[in-house]
Amino acid sequence: MSNNELLTITPLNLQFPFELRKQISCSLYLTNKTDNHVAFKVKTTKPKKYGVRPNIGVVLPRSTCEVRGPIWKLMNLLVWCLSTMQAQKETRSDMLECKDKFLVQGVITSPGVTAKEVTREMFSKEAGHLVEETKLRVTYTFACCTCL
Repeated sequence: MSNNELLTITPLNLQFPFELRKQISCSLYLTNKTDNHVAFKVKTTKPKKYGVRPNIGVVLPRSTCEVRGPIWKLMNLLVWCLSTMQAQKETRSDMLECKDKFLVQGVITSPGVTAKEVTREMFSKEAGHLVEETKLRVTYTFACCTCL
């Protein structure tokens, strides 16, 4: 399935405002462009470094679900995912060229399916499911040059 038929994802580049010894966050928005229910799953190449809440869920047809921790609030156009980077003790030179990535997967699901019913198997291409995938890059923004 070609990218962006089910979900519009904003931004495609996740920018974290880097600060030493501070947990930092940035938002990710998923917009369901279809008349179908779309299940999503968010993965990262560094699961111990980043926390994604929610990492699975369902975006209702042409509607919005804003998610903050355990609270679900149905709205009108997008899903809000909070991605959080764990506090870093030091700045490393490899942070300037970050290779960390996120993968957002989306699949059409049956009406009435809840986030608790979304399973790993729903995103299995081997099982014949059409899975839309979008890769997101990670960059860090630095407030000052003294922390490098």
